[in-house]
Amino acid sequence: MNNYFKLLKFLQGHKRLFVIAVITMLIASSFEGFQLSLLVPMTDRIFSNKPIVVSGQLPYVITATIDRLNATPRETLFWMFPIVVIIALLVKNIFVFIYQYLMSDLSQAIMRDIRYQLYAKIQNLSLDYFSKKRTGELIARITNDVNVVENAVSYGLTDLFRQSFMIMMFVLIAFSIYPQAALIMFIVFPLIGIPMAKIGRRLRKISKGTQEKMADINTLLIETISGIKLVKAFCMESHEISRFKDKNDDYYKLRMKSVKRLIAIPPMTEVFGAICGVAVIIWLGRTVMAGGLSFGVFILFFGSIMSIISPIKKLGNVHALTQQALAANERIYEVLEAKITVHEKSQAMSLPEMKTAISIEGVDFRYADEMEFVLKDINLEIKRGELVAIVGPTGSGKTTLANLIPRFYDPVLGRVMIDRIDLRDVTFQSLRRQIGIVTQETILFNDTVRANIAYGNPHATKERIEVASRQVFAHGFIAKMPQGYDTIIGDRGFRLSGGEKQRLAIARAILDNPPILILDEATSQLDAESEGYVQEAIDQLMEGRTVIAIAHRLATIQKADKIVVLEHGKIIGVGSHDALLGTCPLYQKLYSLQFSMEV
Repeated sequence: MNNYFKLLKFLQGHKRLFVIAVITMLIASSFEGFQLSLLVPMTDRIFSNKPIVVSGQLPYVITATIDRLNATPRETLFWMFPIVVIIALLVKNIFVFIYQYLMSDLSQAIMRDIRYQLYAKIQNLSLDYFSKKRTGELIARITNDVNVVENAVSYGLTDLFRQSFMIMMFVLIAFSIYPQAALIMFIVFPLIGIPMAKIGRRLRKISKGTQEKMADINTLLIETISGIKLVKAFCMESHEISRFKDKNDDYYKLRMKSVKRLIAIPPMTEVFGAICGVAVIIWLGRTVMAGGLSFGVFILFFGSIMSIISPIKKLGNVHALTQQALAANERIYEVLEAKITVHEKSQAMSLPEMKTAISIEGVDFRYADEMEFVLKDINLEIKRGELVAIVGPTGSGKTTLANLIPRFYDPVLGRVMIDRIDLRDVTFQSLRRQIGIVTQETILFNDTVRANIAYGNPHATKERIEVASRQVFAHGFIAKMPQGYDTIIGDRGFRLSGGEKQRLAIARAILDNPPILILDEATSQLDAESEGYVQEAIDQLMEGRTVIAIAHRLATIQKADKIVVLEHGKIIGVGSHDALLGTCPLYQKLYSLQFSMEV
């Protein structure tokens, strides 16, 4: 039930539109009841030329209408009939159009809001969340799961109100005509709810599995399409096609289980309805033959009873849609209610530009889903203007340590400070505006060269963008492109070489002249010639800046002011290149291995 109320929470902000839609829906539905309750007796009066006969005590409005029809000449009713039919149909369909449009507007607005909330939450979640979730799974939440909820809102919510109102209206008509016979509805129709409830519970479980299978398909598509070059390089096309076939078949099987239960609802409802109809005919048939009830009124009663079948069918589908939507809603709220582990304080201050040093004091860190610490008792000071290199074997915690400085993660114990100000007390923007980051994995967008370089500052002038590209020796190859800086570079920079991608990434990092640079093996994707150019550019850019360089090739950081050696998350050596060669066995080993390989 709590999950259902969470689903209804999405109506907040759209209450006025919803109320107007429901009112127009009720008006349209009332005209359907009007057509049945007035036009059937009216035709009976016209074509049989006998007075309308009913049994029981009816409301005054109904008895007054019947008396009026009985008193009206047959010829007059004949000419009134088409006018009444046309007016009733016209008014009903005007209101049908209005409520369908309003409900469509409501559902699309709700879907827009859900997608926005999901995307905004994903953007604000901390990085540790993404280490546990697949990209395809998150995309499935925004696309497939939201579409499932849309069906429940656009069709389910509409039919929930409209069909419920139709049932109440037809029940009222039936009770007004013959209360004793109408009691049969309370005996037969509730029995339909038992199998429908079982089907709904099963559908909810199947729907959740279906949505998870779609997430698997999305993940596979993202991985294999973005990595198509690797797939072809290793001739794995057949293997990936087979993997996709298996996942696609799994999705198909679950969908068919869902379809089987969905299509079982209408025939079950129809069988129950037929039983109810037969019982009515047996019960009231003799009364009609004896003249105690006019045939037209009997048809009205019978039509009211049988007219309930269609709304019940649709309510069965509503129940099925709702159960599927509740499964999707659980997955949506898993994201919306995910805890943001690194958050900005409400009264966070703006961090002034660094003047003295970055201080890391007593830091322990581990990822949320891991028991073992990645960093242990880290104490380090990086003075302004220093080039500090971080080295160590794979998995020693180099990148994790660097990620604490822009506050991608918060330490479990200890603190990270700039000029003795704890980074947890400052705004993200004031901190990260001071830091330029170039990662080993180059990330570019399917946009122009200009937009990629100016990603962090969309208002940067053409001159500033060109200066940044010249500093990393990128202007030459950019100028040769078909549209220069306005050339679209393709998905993830598909049209560029590895070296060209990396130079654009470095240009992006230095565009705003940040006082702190974090370089995670920034020249790793460059060929020898490009590396020479870019390394020279980086040497110039590092002047007057504080630089943290994660290095695997020790030859590139021998001139560092300070080299930090990590092993198993602990600092085991700090000093210059020459000092560490004499005092740190691990550094000696790493240097010897690389030197012997280069020789």
